[in-house]
Order: sequence, then structure tokens, then C-alpha cells
Amino acid sequence: MRAQKVGLVMSGGGASGIAHIGVLKALEENHIPVSCISGTSIGSIIGGLYASGYSPSEIERMVKDHTFSNLTKGEMSPKFGYYVRKRDDYASWRTLKLNLNNSLISNLATNLINSVPIDFYLMETFAPANAASHYNFDSLLVPFRCVASDIEKKRCVVFRDGDMPSAIRASMSYPFYIRPISIDSTLLFDGGLYNNFPSDVMYEELYPDFIIGSSVTENSKLPSDDNLYLQLRNMLMNKSNFSPVCENGVIIQPWADVGVFNFESAQRLIDSGYAATIRHMPEIKAHISHYQDQEELNKKRAAFRDRVTSSKIVYDKVIVKGVDKKMQAFVTKSITNKRDTFTFKQLKKQYFRMMADEKIKSAYPTTSLDTATGKYALTLNTKKDKHLFFDIGGNLSNRPISNFFLAVQYNYIGKIGVTAYANGYLGKLNSSSLTKLRLEFPTKIPFYVEPSFTISRWDYYKSSALFYDFEKPAYLVQEDLFGEINVGAPAGNIGKAVLTGGYSEWRNKYYQVDQFTKLDTSDVTSFDFGYGQISYQINTLNRKQYASEGTNIFIRAKYVNGLEHYYPGSTAKDTVAFINGPSHHWFNLKITIDKYIKPIKYFKIGVFAEGVYSSQDFFRNYSASILSAPSFNPIPESQTLFINDYRAHQYMAGGLKAIATPYNNLDIRFEGYLYQPVLSILKTSDNKAEYSTPFLYRHFLGMGSLIYHTPVGPLSIGVNYYDKNENSFSFFFHFGYMIYNKKSID
Repeated sequence: MRAQKVGLVMSGGGASGIAHIGVLKALEENHIPVSCISGTSIGSIIGGLYASGYSPSEIERMVKDHTFSNLTKGEMSPKFGYYVRKRDDYASWRTLKLNLNNSLISNLATNLINSVPIDFYLMETFAPANAASHYNFDSLLVPFRCVASDIEKKRCVVFRDGDMPSAIRASMSYPFYIRPISIDSTLLFDGGLYNNFPSDVMYEELYPDFIIGSSVTENSKLPSDDNLYLQLRNMLMNKSNFSPVCENGVIIQPWADVGVFNFESAQRLIDSGYAATIRHMPEIKAHISHYQDQEELNKKRAAFRDRVTSSKIVYDKVIVKGVDKKMQAFVTKSITNKRDTFTFKQLKKQYFRMMADEKIKSAYPTTSLDTATGKYALTLNTKKDKHLFFDIGGNLSNRPISNFFLAVQYNYIGKIGVTAYANGYLGKLNSSSLTKLRLEFPTKIPFYVEPSFTISRWDYYKSSALFYDFEKPAYLVQEDLFGEINVGAPAGNIGKAVLTGGYSEWRNKYYQVDQFTKLDTSDVTSFDFGYGQISYQINTLNRKQYASEGTNIFIRAKYVNGLEHYYPGSTAKDTVAFINGPSHHWFNLKITIDKYIKPIKYFKIGVFAEGVYSSQDFFRNYSASILSAPSFNPIPESQTLFINDYRAHQYMAGGLKAIATPYNNLDIRFEGYLYQPVLSILKTSDNKAEYSTPFLYRHFLGMGSLIYHTPVGPLSIGVNYYDKNENSFSFFFHFGYMIYNKKSID
């Protein structure tokens, strides 16, 4: 007599589908056999994991792990980032990528999240079981089917064999959220468009005697004239039949009232699926004639997992499709790193390193067995990203420090990668421009060479005098013109080391008195210098400003050698000009550590420390000396102010940050710092500079703010505090980033 066959059907439904895990838990605990599975979208992921030999408890741990949550947002673990290829931080709000050969509509993005982490995760998770079952879904631990949608032919596509990671990836390609993929030259989207509950596939292909359906969605409601989401959903999706199809069947409908992309309520959804199944258990058991022995199931699962483990995947071939031969060579070198064979672990590191290159849009990976060698081939369906990037951004402020930012970047990839970049800032405080060219070499240890040229002007008088009364020169303008060349190489995945050489013409215009007229001329100190430096940085911070996760460690050693030139103005006491001298040379060492920890949910603590040692001597007068001294700027707005008290040749500083996040993207942030100069720089009666006794003065600064992280940049409002000033407290309102092109003297 043929054993009873029980089929489990799992619907799509986005994040709600996590409830399917609770259904599996309840069925196993009650010894209900699952003979075969069919699923759509999230149902295909959960069903595929179960069919591949993962137990319900293992699947639960996987979806509750931080890694899974990051995948749903298109993010990957910082340890697999590749900092050496990360774009430098500027004040950009948004990047628009353009192909000038296409229309504007054709240049619009088709996906909300980055699919690269998901693509690799699916291959890493399902390829071993796929290989062990010889690419036949009937040979998995549990026979499996999933569906996707062919929008050209307006039909449902059923997967029963072939590349399992690709089948599941196609089934979950929700329009406008994640990029669709092509299989056999057919562009495929989420299976829920045409069949969101594949009970018919289960019935017609796997022939069950009894069907258990887990449905976490329903047909779309009628749209209103102002609900664009429901309008698109009704246009795209066919109505699904949420019934078991066969005579013997039960439909389980767990609570699943969460957003399509809200994966933060995993435990509640799993509990809901479990509870809903338990409520239907008497009805289910009334149809079950044979129960599954748990020990027998465990043995069967262990045997299948042993098969998966024994068929270890080792690659000996990389096939690159979709691009020209030069780029094929670039991609192949990046992946193999000149190895004849490589494992999954080695591939993962190299793959994410390669995909950090913004010149590559996608490289969809598939794994296939080469029967001739017994090893595996990695196929990468690759696409170049668009050649032109345009950035727009800046900062809007209640103070006269607002600015506008614009940048353009051109990318080319052949045997080497080439990036040409130029930006510009325009504002009362800072106007500057940077141009640079980066050449990237995909050698065994990748490296880049990057010459650059920067010109900038800082006007602290116009941007500060209206709201602040700090002890500072009444008039101060800095002009900086410098060129440099950087040679950088990775230091692990999350770090980089950079060797730099450059030359600068640095000019300061200032008055050494508070009273002056439009007829007066300012003092001018110029410093023409060359410099060399080596720096090392690890950076896993989650944001380029107002970070709340990760670590940033920066170490830099710098040598400076140049000539000072002094031209006295009409108000100067020192009326003797000199053009060629004296010379100054010094060594500077700077160490900065910024780290965040999360002791409890919704609350984070940041720890900050910075130390600077400089052998620098004094310039001709106090103003010129303080202008060239290293500065401490731990809070964003502090870099827009020139405050003498926070400048010294040697100092130590530290601080703490408390960050509460009561709602997504909303932070309540408090920061406090203690700044301890070793020798404070003081002003003498004749406007010269001298040192104080060691550790005589120390200063405190802090910030309290409310920050909302919008899709284009932070919106911040709060209060800053700088001690020992007449107006120590200052209110601020900013939208955007206070990030500028760097200075040569820093």
C-alpha cells in the first residue's frame, strides 16, 4: 500500500512569510510528515531551506540573525566590505548614474536595494544541496517546486530542476525592490505576480493525498485614486486561488499584518505561524494516516546533510559572460587571485572585493559541476555600471555656512580600472574644487595610484561673526592650493594603507587687531611646503556622519618641510616683511579611534579618543602659529569654527556618545569631549606665540541633538557647547552633510 503523501504549500507575502517557519515547527513537533513543498517568493526561500535539509529551528536562527536582516536591506556584513574601493566621503545626497546613449527614463533605477549580498547568499546557502541532489529538485531531502513570473509571455514559470539558487532568486524578485534576473534568456520576476499560492503546481506535479496550505497574504484590495502602491499591485498581480485545490486540504492563515519589507518582527511572525497551526492541528490530524517518527526524520536529514558536506565545492574555472574580453580578464583576475583552484570561502572574500568596485553593476553567480574534471565552474553574468555618475548635495543651515555640492565621475574598466572625478563646493564658509584620477590594478595584492589637485578657500569671518563671539581673529581667510599623489593598497577587507606625497601653497589673510576698516589691508602669511605621509585606516562605520555602529581607526604619520613668507598689513605692529624664510619642518603623528557598542536594544554607546604629537615650531606671530596648529573637531559643526582653544601642537582628547533610537532612522544623541593640550599656545603682548606650562588648561565641548536620517541625508537640530566663551551655547539646525575637501595642512 502506497504511503500517504502530504504536501505543504507556502505563499508569498514578503516579510509576513517568516510565519511559515512557525508552521513547520508545529508540524514537526506534532509528527506531521511533509512529503513535498511548493512555494512562491518568501515561501520559496523557507521551503527551499527545509527541502535542503535545514530543520525549523535552524531556519529560525538564520532569519533572526542580523545577517539576514541586513540582506533584506541590500546590506552585507562590514567584514566582507572592501574599504580600499569605497568612495571617499563628501557632502553628496544622491548619486545619479547615467548612460548618455540612453533616454532619461532608461537611466532610472529599477531596484531599491542592492541585490549583490542576496545573490551570493542564495548561492552559498543552496548550491551545495543543489549539487548533492544532482540539480534535480525531486532528489532533495524533500521534493521541491517554486514559481517565478515571465512578464513578457504573462505566464507562471515552474522550477523543478536546474540551478536552485537562481530558481529561488527569480521567485523572490519583487518588482522595483530587487533586480530581476534572466534564466535561459527570459527575464523573470517574483512568482507572486501570477501565482502567489502554488497549490495547483503542488497538485499537478507532486500528486499529494493531502495539502496543508500556509497563506500569509491575500489578493490586492481595490485601489483608491491616490494610492499608487495598490494601483501598481493591481496592475501587476493576477488574482491567486488560495485554496488547496484537492478535496483533502487545510488552509492555515497566521497573523501577518506587517509591511512587505518589514523583517524586524521575525519572532512575532514565527510565533503566529506556530499558534495558527496548533489551532488547526485537530483538523490536520483527522486527515493523517501515518505520522513521522522524529528519530527517523533526524537520521534522514543527517544522511542528506552528510551527502551535501561530502560533495565539497572546489572551483577550477571562472566563466565571465556579458562583457568584453578586457573586462572578462579584469573580473577573472579579481576572482581567482591567480589561484588554479579555490574554495567557497576563498571565493566569498574575492567576490565581495570585486563587487565593491562601483564600475561593476552586477555579476550574478551560478555554480555548476564540470563532469569532466569533477570540479565546479563559476559563471558570472556580468554587467558594467553606467559610465557617468553625478552627485548633488551640500548643507542647509541656520548659520551662514550653507553650501552647495556638485560632483561628476567617469568610470572605465578594461585591463585596469580608471576613475576620473571632479567636485565643487560653493558657500560663504567654504568654496573648493577637487579633481583626481584613480588607476586600479587587479594584481594579486590590488593597489591604486591616484594623483589629485585641490583648491579651496575658507572664510571664517563671514561664516562665524554673525552668531558667535569667540576669542578669534576678527578677520580670517585661508586659501589652499595643493597637488598630491596617493598610492593605496588593502589592509584586509576593512582597512587600507596609503602612501602620499604632495606640495602645497597655503595662504592666510588675517588682522591681528579687532578694529579695522575697509581701507585697511590684512596681514598675509604664506607657507609653501612639501609633505609625505603614510596612513592606515580601518572603517566599518554605518554612516559618513552621525554614525551609530561600527569602528573607525585612523593612524597617520606625516613629515612637512617648507618656507614661511610674511607680508604685514596696514594694522600690523611688525612691519618687517620677509619673502624667503624662515624654513619650518616637523613630524606629525595622529591617532583617532571612534567605536560604537550596543549594550541594549535601541541604545548605543560611542567611545572616542584622539591623540596628536607634532614637533612643529612657531611661525612669525601668534596668528600664523595658531593657524597652522593641529585642531580638534569631534562634532560636525566644530570644523566650521576657528576656535583658538582647540588648537595645539600636542594634545590628548576623549569622549563618550549616548545614542537612543526610539524609532527607525530617528536618533537622540548626546556627545561630550574633554580636550587636553600638552602645551597651550598663548599670545604675548607683542603678538608673538609662546607655550603655557604643561597641562595648564583643558577644555570641554559637547552636543545634544535630535537627528532624523532621511533617504538623502541627516536632518539635525540641537545645541552645541564650547566652554570658556561668552556665548558657550549655540543652537543649530542642519540638513545635509558638513563634509568638505581636505586641507593640505591637516
